[in-house]
Amino acid sequence: MHDSSILLGEIAKAVASQTPSDGEFTTVLPNLHISRKSRPSEPYFTVQWPCFALVAQGAKSLLLASDTYRYGVGDYLVVSADLPVHSSVTTASRDRPNLGIGLALDPRRIGALLDRIDVQRVVKTSSAVRGVAVDRAPPELLDATLRLVRLLDRPRDAPALGPLFEEEIAYHLLRGPCGQRMLHLVAGKSGEAKAHTAARWLRENFAEPLRLDELARVSGMSVSSLHHHFKALTGISPLQYQKQLRLQEARRALVVEGLDVTTAGMRVGYSSLSQFSREYTRQFGTSPRNDLRKASRAS
Repeated sequence: MHDSSILLGEIAKAVASQTPSDGEFTTVLPNLHISRKSRPSEPYFTVQWPCFALVAQGAKSLLLASDTYRYGVGDYLVVSADLPVHSSVTTASRDRPNLGIGLALDPRRIGALLDRIDVQRVVKTSSAVRGVAVDRAPPELLDATLRLVRLLDRPRDAPALGPLFEEEIAYHLLRGPCGQRMLHLVAGKSGEAKAHTAARWLRENFAEPLRLDELARVSGMSVSSLHHHFKALTGISPLQYQKQLRLQEARRALVVEGLDVTTAGMRVGYSSLSQFSREYTRQFGTSPRNDLRKASRAS
């Protein structure tokens, strides 16, 4: 089976069979998520983890800093770092919902795969090193994706075969136009790879006070190199990146955990309640108290 349109139709059918209603769904494969949306959505803010995402039906859009990435049927998206983005479904209807998959990219698995292939054959990209890219999925990538999604109907086979199909998908990504970005997920000495190290460190320590000299030391760069490579990867400065991570986690704490505004702000590193409320409102278009109030009414 090598016809892309046939493969995409089969992937859409497989996802539709596993998504009886709208929403984001986890699966028996820990790294695989599937989604169904029957109407376009307003852009929503999230911190996107490193992943491979494919649209089988409909279309989506992702905004990173000032860059917009649009992807539709047969397009795939690769995110190679933890990035604060705005995501939205742009094409969907009740009769033809947006159907897609998201597969977390595991740096350890990619590193093990690189031990068995010729890294020199990884496609070199242009000098642009932004942590997001969109491209057209070739038949061999679609074929591996279809076999992975079909495992959801065979949960007993999933633990054994899932990792093999995930590795095959990673192999095709490495050999494709996004290969250079994939390399940055694993350890490296380039400025781009060091920027990934800085982003990961901030992701894990966002509630701590940000000292640029410390972050530069952790990532093995000077402060000026850190600024240059970090902005090339994420489109924003380390300070803006930390702020967006803090606000996203604060919103989750308010809406999901029901924490009060003061506690949520302090948990993510704010010492000033007024500053927290001001930056939260600027980011999400509503105050933290309003979000907490809405969440309380919904529950």
